[in-house]
Amino acid sequence: MLKVWGRANSINVQKVLWVLEELKVAFERTDAGMAFGVVNEPSYKKMNPNSRVPTIDDDGFVLWESNAIVRYLAAKHGAGSLWPSDLRERAGSDRWMDWASVHVGPAINPVFWGLIRTPAEKRNMSQIEAGAEASAQQFQVLDACLGDREYVAGNKFTMGDISVGVYAYRWYALDVKRPQLARVEAYYQRLTRRPAFQNHVMKPLT
Repeated sequence: MLKVWGRANSINVQKVLWVLEELKVAFERTDAGMAFGVVNEPSYKKMNPNSRVPTIDDDGFVLWESNAIVRYLAAKHGAGSLWPSDLRERAGSDRWMDWASVHVGPAINPVFWGLIRTPAEKRNMSQIEAGAEASAQQFQVLDACLGDREYVAGNKFTMGDISVGVYAYRWYALDVKRPQLARVEAYYQRLTRRPAFQNHVMKPLT
């Protein structure tokens, strides 16, 4: 059975758990990271020298980096659905995975850490507000690109929506000022109707 290491409140682990449920792949998960430790143990570092989560072991094949794991699982178990058969559609889905990690993550992470994992008396509000504004700019990009499509790569849910969707949840769950973005809001509502999104992503931020 496929094994997953990582704590359930990690945004990167949530990507993996979400895609596994979408694909109906059985797995075993071991808590790891932050309060759970494990990641600095020699046995774990042998699998993942970065001492980060998630890491998977699929019948002896060890893989780390959440987007790489999502791509691997989608290709193995979701060809024609989460892993689009059409090359251009797949490239479009792949592009949004990179966009989420390269553009949204660095913008929203200071907001998340500042509001959720930093005591109120130690928060840098100017940094948090700057991060919220930078995040808003990125979601404006998404809003413009969604156009008349339902998902990031077209009208079908694909692996790209996994990487974008976890950040969309944080964006709407964080207590920040947000511009009204009708397409992003409609997109987010579509995601909230997916049971796997509800089960693994729509959790209290901790």
